[in-house]
Amino acid sequence: MRPLRRALLLALAAPAWARGQARPPAGEIQPGRRLEFPRDHGAHPATRIEWWYLTGWLRTASGDAGLTGFQVTFFRARTGLAQDTPGRLAPRQLLFAHAAVSEIGAGRHHHAQRLGRWNGELPPERGDGASTSRRAVALGGWRLEEGLAVVRSAGLQLELSAEPTQPLLLQGDQGYSRKGPQPSQASLYVTEPQLAVRGRIGLGQRVLEGQGRGWLDHEWSDELLHPQAVGWDWVGLNLDDGSALTAFRLRRADGSVLWAGGSWRAPGGPMRDFAPGDVTFEPGRSWSSPATQARYPVEWTVRTPAGTHRVRTLLDGQEMDTRRTTGSAYWEGLCEVLGETGRRVGLGYLEMTGYAGRLRL
Repeated sequence: MRPLRRALLLALAAPAWARGQARPPAGEIQPGRRLEFPRDHGAHPATRIEWWYLTGWLRTASGDAGLTGFQVTFFRARTGLAQDTPGRLAPRQLLFAHAAVSEIGAGRHHHAQRLGRWNGELPPERGDGASTSRRAVALGGWRLEEGLAVVRSAGLQLELSAEPTQPLLLQGDQGYSRKGPQPSQASLYVTEPQLAVRGRIGLGQRVLEGQGRGWLDHEWSDELLHPQAVGWDWVGLNLDDGSALTAFRLRRADGSVLWAGGSWRAPGGPMRDFAPGDVTFEPGRSWSSPATQARYPVEWTVRTPAGTHRVRTLLDGQEMDTRRTTGSAYWEGLCEVLGETGRRVGLGYLEMTGYAGRLRL
């Protein structure tokens, strides 16, 4: 575990080309790069970092007591440490995965993590690695495929099916999403909102079954964060009327906003992309983590051209302490969305990074 963690931290500290190694292919992360599916649901190993991020909730009983949130995330990082090293064991790519379940009624949060190496070759069936032609990534018995997520860990098991109900949402300019003042600070970013989800969640001897909604983000980049950025605040919200709202901001160490953006799409309508000046996050009540001592705002007022929404966590203690795999901790959890009248208008996930220490990507 220690050598893998050390390699991961080195890989995330600076782009491979900044260490004198070859740049990734020209044109991968830039406006005008035409996305093609299902190929671009798969991995892009020449780029530096990539993730597939499935969040959502199941309703396992009536009322909020029956709400159970879930997160399943796979990350890929190109190390740049062994491009000229022969052999199948050379760690050209690192894979790591996080999973979490939030029992709202019981006030409990469960999470697990995985870390492994990948030589970049296409994986054998059910082996560790990622396909470059379709969505299929696997690590240590966990896997995320088209329409399916499976997690097998001691005390935490997930089997989820997620079916699209709407077309793909290409964030930014047809998928090219700016994350900073320089054009190089960008990603290719694809969202699948309003997924119809069914599944089973195993928590020790207990099994929860239900159905609900999900949100899947797939993003890949070579230089995601500006040097002044310490972290971000992000929401992905499935609103009850079928619309989808994304909003994010990147923060400096003093709390000021370095960049912001997002999008809104009504069902059957076109996407509206937000400019940096269109989005504001106003923090409200905060919660302090007993594990990391980080202080997270757990209520926000988010203002965008789609309106003013109050985002409020349904469980304060949804911090992901992943220092064992990534060397960092972040907050990721199920929240409710209140409209301008104060009535609940949807549910979604809130992510906050950089509060337990500067995030390095």
